[in-house]
Amino acid sequence: MPVRVVSAQESAERDRAAIDRGTPSRTLMQRAGKAAAEEIIRRFGQLLNLGASVFVGPGNNGGDGWVVAGHLVREGVSVTMFEVGEARTPDAIAERAAVVESVSLPGDTVIGGVAVDALLGTGFRGVPHGHVAQSIAEINVLGEAGWGVASLDVPSGLDATTGEHGECVAADVTISFGGLKRGTLLARDCCGEIVVIDIGLDEAMSSADDRLPMLIDRTWVASRLPVLRYDSHKGERKHLAIVGGGIGMPGAVALAARGAQRSGIGLVRAVVAAENTAAVVGAAPSALVAAWPGDAKTAKRDIGEWADAVVIGPGMGQSRDARKLVELSLSSSRHPVLLDADALNVFQTDVNDLRDLLGGRPAVITPHAAEFARLAGTDVKTVLAERFDVGSSLAATLGATVLLKGTPTVIFTPTGERLVSPRGTAALGTGGSGDILAGIAGTLLAQTNDPTTAAACAAWVHGRAAELCEYVRGTTLEDVLYALPRAWNEDDLPLDPSVTARLPAVER
Repeated sequence: MPVRVVSAQESAERDRAAIDRGTPSRTLMQRAGKAAAEEIIRRFGQLLNLGASVFVGPGNNGGDGWVVAGHLVREGVSVTMFEVGEARTPDAIAERAAVVESVSLPGDTVIGGVAVDALLGTGFRGVPHGHVAQSIAEINVLGEAGWGVASLDVPSGLDATTGEHGECVAADVTISFGGLKRGTLLARDCCGEIVVIDIGLDEAMSSADDRLPMLIDRTWVASRLPVLRYDSHKGERKHLAIVGGGIGMPGAVALAARGAQRSGIGLVRAVVAAENTAAVVGAAPSALVAAWPGDAKTAKRDIGEWADAVVIGPGMGQSRDARKLVELSLSSSRHPVLLDADALNVFQTDVNDLRDLLGGRPAVITPHAAEFARLAGTDVKTVLAERFDVGSSLAATLGATVLLKGTPTVIFTPTGERLVSPRGTAALGTGGSGDILAGIAGTLLAQTNDPTTAAACAAWVHGRAAELCEYVRGTTLEDVLYALPRAWNEDDLPLDPSVTARLPAVER
């Protein structure tokens, strides 16, 4: 079942669609609270022997908290409730009435080992004030003292759409109902582990849901990877040409070549400035190496007639000849192509020219925020603020898949599909990381001829390899390269029946 990445408004619309199709709102609340309680018991079993404190606000998020409290009590957990304002929605009032006689209320002795944050839900905007702010601070003090902290839907104080926050709960686990909130992906350090719970919203999915961004997971990746048979030879595993490596920058192409080799390519040819051929041979000795073509005949020989796909841009530079090199490489064939880095920079604001050169072939572009801004004629602040939406227009104009690098990575297709890869760490925030990604995606582009599969699978595996390195400080791209085989081949842990996704906690 696909997990959708939603804004606060989209989350509310999905709830409303389920209600309109016959699922009572209180039923959704009860499903959410029951599943959340089961997750809290699974995660904090020993700490719950000390009891739990549940902090509830007046809205439906507080109602979820009352449901959680009831289930914990029925499992033998001693529960103390802290109410910030009287319950004011009909469902929250009803759930409070069903549970209030079985829990302790403020004034009783507070003991426990787990704090449940049910103060503010997805509708919150701005800065918490008054008793809500005090409760957020108290929960964080408990967390610092060793209590487990679970937030329902989003950590209170966090904007569910933008991820903006001042003082907010620092959760050990955030249990998200029915979809993954955009803001939690943008503020992972506040959320701890993120667990997405199925509450039945997908039973009422409409065509509008199909247009929402979809979370990529291991199952999705594994289902789209081509099988490398035991007797596959280098021709069947395809040939990839990587064009770049301007003077003084041979390392970018070498990293891209090594990323491709650790992703199952049959042969790589690095096409670099003549001055860099020896350096690339030393850094990637199993790659073939050729000098930049000086004319159409050479380009056709070394790229067009040899490769199954072409990566253009790593370390290419922005010299006067760079754009000519891109045009020459593209004109050498109609092969699938990936454009990265300076292969995009030389077309800044010239989107129509780039579209004409691509000519409808299978294509991926892989800009980071600044490269995207230059190409689309906007600014970095806008790109970051609208990262889940900003690439759709450019993808449609170019007829190419757009992989917008960042945290998270968002992939846009020409037909309007959006995919989100949540994997990765700050270990990828170093020069050369994107070159490895280009090599991975180029391999898949050669083997599948499918830009969306190539971009999305590459983004996921690249990020997962970084996570497997365990540390951020001290990790190098060598470590990421060596982690790629495990990232490609590890098995996913089975999920509980009600859980549709788990994202690991990141460093705070």
